[in-house]
Amino acid sequence: MRLLFVSTAHSYRNNDFIAAADVLGIQYMLFCDGAGVSTQRHVYLEFLQDAELLRRVKDLHAEQSFRAVMALDDSGANIAARIATALHLPHNRLEAIAAARDKALMRTALSNAGVAVPQFRRYNASSQLPQLLAELIFPCVIKPLLLNGSRGVIRVDSPDEFIQARLIVLAMLEELEGKDGEHAFLVESFIPGIEVALEAILDNGTLYPLAIFDKPDPLDGPLFEETIYVTPSRLPASVQTDIIDTARAAAHAIGLVSGPVHAELRINESGVWVVEVAGRSIGGLCSRTLRFGVSDSLEVLILRQAMGTFRPIEPTDAHASGVMMIPIPNPGILQQVNGISAAAAVASIESIEITSPLHQPIRTLPAGESYLGFIFARAATPEAVEVALREAHACLEITITPYFLLT
Repeated sequence: MRLLFVSTAHSYRNNDFIAAADVLGIQYMLFCDGAGVSTQRHVYLEFLQDAELLRRVKDLHAEQSFRAVMALDDSGANIAARIATALHLPHNRLEAIAAARDKALMRTALSNAGVAVPQFRRYNASSQLPQLLAELIFPCVIKPLLLNGSRGVIRVDSPDEFIQARLIVLAMLEELEGKDGEHAFLVESFIPGIEVALEAILDNGTLYPLAIFDKPDPLDGPLFEETIYVTPSRLPASVQTDIIDTARAAAHAIGLVSGPVHAELRINESGVWVVEVAGRSIGGLCSRTLRFGVSDSLEVLILRQAMGTFRPIEPTDAHASGVMMIPIPNPGILQQVNGISAAAAVASIESIEITSPLHQPIRTLPAGESYLGFIFARAATPEAVEVALREAHACLEITITPYFLLT
C-alpha cells in the first residue's frame, strides 16, 4: 500500500511530510503541479490537465494500490479529492474542501450552524461602489476569498481607507486570476480581541486537539502579519475548552470528517469567534515546534491518520515551544542576513531557518506570500520561549535593496 501526496513543487510542506513517510516506512509518490523532471517517486503534471492526471493515477493505482491521497497544500486540495473519488478512497467531500478554502462559503456554513462569526458579505469587482460603501459598518476587514497567510487582508476604519484597500485587493486578484476573473472578495466586521491557533486531527468525524498556540503580538491591523506562535497556551483552561469546542463545531459545520485541521480563532468578552478553519496543518515550517510521544512530528500523526493507524496522543514534551515567522521589513531584493550565529546562540533557541533565497525579490503584505524564515525556540515556560524568540530576532541584520534603487 502506498500513499499519494499532491502538492506544488516548492511547497514548504513537502520535505517534512516525505521525512515522516520515511520514518513510518510508508511508500509514497509525490505529484507536483507544473513542469519538472519526473522520477519514480516524484511526478510532475499540470493539474489543469485533469483527464491526463486521473488516467496516470489510475494506471499507477492498478500497478500498486494507493491507500490514501493527501494534499500537502491548499493548491492541491481539489485535485486530491478528485483523485480519491476516482480511486474510491476515503476523503472529505468536495463541498467540505471548497468550504474550507472559500471564505464566503465557510462563513455561510458556520453562520447557518450557529457558530460565532462576524457579519459578512461577498462582493466582486463589478459590485457598485456607492452601494457597497452604504452597506459597510466600520471598522471592517476586506479579504480575498481563496488566499491564506493574511494575504490581501486589510482592516479599514473609514470609506476612504476602504476605497484604497479595495483597489489593492482587486489589483492582487487581477494579477492572480487575470483581467477576466470575477475578482471576488469578502467584507466582514472586525473582531477585536486576542487571536490563537488550534492544531487538531479529525478521525472518522471525531476531532482530537493537539495544540493551542498563543499569538502574543496584537493583530489589530491594518495588516495582519503573524509573527510569534507559542504553545502551550497561557489562557485559562475554561477558555481553552471553549476554543476546542468552537473549532469542533466549525469543522463539523463545513463538513470536514478526516485529516488535519488548522483553526484560527479570536477571543473577546463575547466569546470565541472563528476566523477560519482549514482542512490542512499549520503553514510554513511551524509544525516543527510540536513533538508527540517520544519524538513524533505532527506530520507522522497526520500520516498515521491517513493510513488508518492513528491513535490519540498528547504532546509529551514538558517544555514550551514556539516559532517566529521572521517578518520581511520592506519589499525589494534580499541581499544578506547577518547575525544568524548570534541569534542562534541565544539561550533556548533551537534553530534558525532562512527560507527566502538571497538576491531574489521579496514582498511584504498585503501582496507578499512568504516569510524571510523561521526561528524556533524551546524552554521551560511559554514566557521564556517568547523572550528568546524576540531576543534572537533582534540579533538579525537584514539587508534589502529597495526596488526604486534598482531602476
